[in-house]
Amino acid sequence: MTNQLSKLFVKYLPAITAIITVLPLPVKAATFLVTERADLGGNDQLDWGSLGKVFNPSAPNFSAFLPNSFLATSPGGLGLDINIAPTNNPQITPPFIFQTLPSPGIRTNFAKGDFVLFGGIDPAGFIPLPAGTADPGTKGNGGPLTISFAQPVFGAGTQIAVDISNLKVETFLTAFDNVNNLLGSFSVLSTSSLALDNSAVFLGIRSDTPNISRLVFSSSAPQYGLAINQVSIIAVPEPTYTLAILAFGVSGAILKIRQRT
Repeated sequence: MTNQLSKLFVKYLPAITAIITVLPLPVKAATFLVTERADLGGNDQLDWGSLGKVFNPSAPNFSAFLPNSFLATSPGGLGLDINIAPTNNPQITPPFIFQTLPSPGIRTNFAKGDFVLFGGIDPAGFIPLPAGTADPGTKGNGGPLTISFAQPVFGAGTQIAVDISNLKVETFLTAFDNVNNLLGSFSVLSTSSLALDNSAVFLGIRSDTPNISRLVFSSSAPQYGLAINQVSIIAVPEPTYTLAILAFGVSGAILKIRQRT
């Protein structure tokens, strides 16, 4: 019996070695601030237009408003739980999604045509401005805005803006794992505008292990509305067919050993 077990072990040793080689070993995680979307290298994303509820300022439909907490799913099948802290100001609208476009659309410093998730605004203080006019800012809901992932990811980030122009504001990103351990906290200075020039700062985080479960975005001016565009994600890839075949080979070896014993 010992000889039989030894022969089986030798026979399937290459498969066992291959699996050990491709499976990641535990390592101490390190997190890094990412300030360019291209540098994040995402393999999944969430575009807010995919939710199908876009607010049109030219023909307001209040059914397009969102609850402060809602769920979404990325094209890669990753579940996201979005939570925007409610405001104490009853004049401020619920959160909504809009497409940033030239006047009479809503202008921002995201790219023209971007779908933007916005915390909410006080309509009484909103005055449409002609192109080239400085925006003094309108009171709104500045969050914090939290995104939780159904499955931990390697990284994620988005461009972020605050609804006040020509004033430097500090924007913050804080990341946590699935047991609420702090992974990192970062901030960058940003200046919003109405230029539609894609100058909104990108604020992201990446890790060498898939341990990022929750991101919190906020700013140093929470009295002004907080806005983000598409969320880029480095999601955990599906297991490859090669790994499945190798695992199947080892399973077969174990089964044969059990049958012969």
